[in-house]
Amino acid sequence: MANDIPLTDGYTGDTEEALRAQRLKMQAPVASAKANIAERNIKFTCRGVKVHYGNFEALHGIDIDIPDRGVTAFIGPSGCGKSTFLRTFNRMNDTIAGCRVSGEIKMDGQNIYDENLDPVLLRARVGMVFQKPNPFPKSIYDNIAYGPKIHGMTNSKAEMDALVEKSLRRAGLWDEVKDRLKLSGTGLSGGQQQRLVIARAIAVSPEVILMDEPASALDPIATAKLEALIEELKERYCIVIVTHSMAQAARISDKTAFFHLGDLIEYDDTATIFTKPTDSRTEDYITGRTG
Repeated sequence: MANDIPLTDGYTGDTEEALRAQRLKMQAPVASAKANIAERNIKFTCRGVKVHYGNFEALHGIDIDIPDRGVTAFIGPSGCGKSTFLRTFNRMNDTIAGCRVSGEIKMDGQNIYDENLDPVLLRARVGMVFQKPNPFPKSIYDNIAYGPKIHGMTNSKAEMDALVEKSLRRAGLWDEVKDRLKLSGTGLSGGQQQRLVIARAIAVSPEVILMDEPASALDPIATAKLEALIEELKERYCIVIVTHSMAQAARISDKTAFFHLGDLIEYDDTATIFTKPTDSRTEDYITGRTG
């Protein structure tokens, strides 16, 4: 970068110190801008995050930065804490009796566990897609319209119609259901139900979409459609996904975090995790020697 900075404009001296001083002066705003960009690109900053269920400590102090836009995958054996950690991002653990979260989790620099922050409003910003599709026992239209109605996001039937269509289009479902919007969402196939749930989450204009093994109950064709949808959505949203499928994590994620027995063992670009892991436990897991 330094070689791209001109050293002659406005320079009248001829000493090495003067050159160095001018170079540093011109580089300073560039470095500052880079730092600001890097900070803006982080959605969640987590430091020392612990989760207890009663006396049991499920997470032992997690430090991680989750980037905005793109897909971050959490992998690891069953019971390692990855789903528990995922639920800390929208405070779903608040609903579990005896569960305590400590440490610091900031979203865009704001402490999401601040006592003055309304969890309901947080969950509008941080949507959740569960392992098993859970459409409401309502029409396809009403599934999408439910959240926007609660939050007062539209002022007319026409605005709501447009929002429902936009959400279904973004979820890749509009062409399949546009002629049966009044039918129950529970009558759709499993893959369609999962995309309906994603459309429902999108409808309230979230910034983050959390996904807890969203393809585990789907057949290969539905899984492929879901993964294609995730690839499209990651251009607009921060997506964090828990998956047991190493192939899925490798296909769709940009960053991967490996959890083991309540600890974050390794976190890096997905390509690095799967080709050059630094911890033997990570390598053993992704190669199938442990599970």
